[in-house]
Amino acid sequence: MLLLAGSYFFYAWADWRFLLFLMGVSALNFVLGIYIEKSPSEKSKKWLLYIGLLQGIGGLAFFKYYNFFVVSIKEALSAINITAGLQTLDIIIPLGISFFTFRTISYLLDIEKGKLEATKDWVVFFNYVAFFPTVLSGPIDKAKTFIPQLENERTFDYGLAVNGMRQILWGFFKKIAIANSCAVITDEVSKNYQSLPASTLLIGAFFYTIQIYADFSGYSDMAIGFSKLLGFRVTKNFEYPFFAQNIADFWRRWHISLTAWLTEYVFTPLSIKFRDYGNLGLVLAIVINFTIIGIWHGANWTYVLFGFLHGCYYIPLILKGTMNKRKKLAKDKTLPSFSEALNMKLTFLLVMFTFVLFRAETISQAFDYYRRLLSKSLFSLPVIDMQTAILTLFLTIVMLTTEWINRNEEHGLVMKNPSIYKRWSIYTMLLLALLFFGVYGENQFIYFQF
Repeated sequence: MLLLAGSYFFYAWADWRFLLFLMGVSALNFVLGIYIEKSPSEKSKKWLLYIGLLQGIGGLAFFKYYNFFVVSIKEALSAINITAGLQTLDIIIPLGISFFTFRTISYLLDIEKGKLEATKDWVVFFNYVAFFPTVLSGPIDKAKTFIPQLENERTFDYGLAVNGMRQILWGFFKKIAIANSCAVITDEVSKNYQSLPASTLLIGAFFYTIQIYADFSGYSDMAIGFSKLLGFRVTKNFEYPFFAQNIADFWRRWHISLTAWLTEYVFTPLSIKFRDYGNLGLVLAIVINFTIIGIWHGANWTYVLFGFLHGCYYIPLILKGTMNKRKKLAKDKTLPSFSEALNMKLTFLLVMFTFVLFRAETISQAFDYYRRLLSKSLFSLPVIDMQTAILTLFLTIVMLTTEWINRNEEHGLVMKNPSIYKRWSIYTMLLLALLFFGVYGENQFIYFQF
């Protein structure tokens, strides 16, 4: 009850108007889960499941996509000289709706498939939906891994708490010192890209890719760390994606909880449905899956194209039959091999290219950015605050080097039996970096908008 009260206070502090909505969603899905399990016939189970899916997907469609659908339909009809009387609405999107909706949907699907027993304790289920470290931006925990932790009695684990505190510090460093420093550069570039040389646009695209990683993985580190303080282990969300060897490896390391969710509930059913079509069926399943990933991020054609492009990136891997091949990176070595380093750079460039779309407000703006980026001014001197850029690059190198050293660990600040001097030297350096180089102010987490 204390955890639930704290979670509701946390959510209400962010936006009190939608607390009743969150509670209503929790109550409906709690009851549906029990009745799906108790239902004597498969037909009635399906109908109860459809009610839950209608609420979850319908809520997302209304709050996140209603205006997008209206504007798209009006533009399509106006292209053939038809005027539609549809009106957009002034809709405020509930914080975290994409995250807690996926939790409730997976809960009902697992019960309907017999993979999970419905919980009969409403306090447990309401906590599962509203758990404060993860309700706003994930990770997206599945009920079968998280609800048992809520049902069991927890005792304070000193080692887990220490590990969590280190992960919180590391996430805070990534957000405040790196992501927010990158934002100083990327906001300026984005605002003035039409008057800046291509060399500056390239720097802007590079730092935005670093920014979104440091921002989102920094939040995830803090959410996971706070969960550890309370005795919970939530889903890992990032596994050093900039060390990925190809795009499939990247998505196994980036936003892992979302990728795993869609793999289980979207990609796997689609790949089974299309299996008679061979590689073409696999390509279709992948492209549809990643287009949904794009749409999940928001109501904009830029996100749709972002997801579609990532799906298309898979096609060469599918044709070569290497999509699912995994190889341990730099096994028993300090540095990556030449081919591994080259693969990391090429994968980073592919991802950086699509993050231009991710940042742009419209597709035409993104293509204008691309056009200017590929101009002759790419070889001119950049117009940028070099002191900020060099400092941010240095902090980025520190982050990536630390994570490379700990690439086989669960986060970048794992320490195995360190001396007190080593521990406090590292803590002091990070705290000094936050003090002298941190950027504080109205820098909201990027994924709060999703």
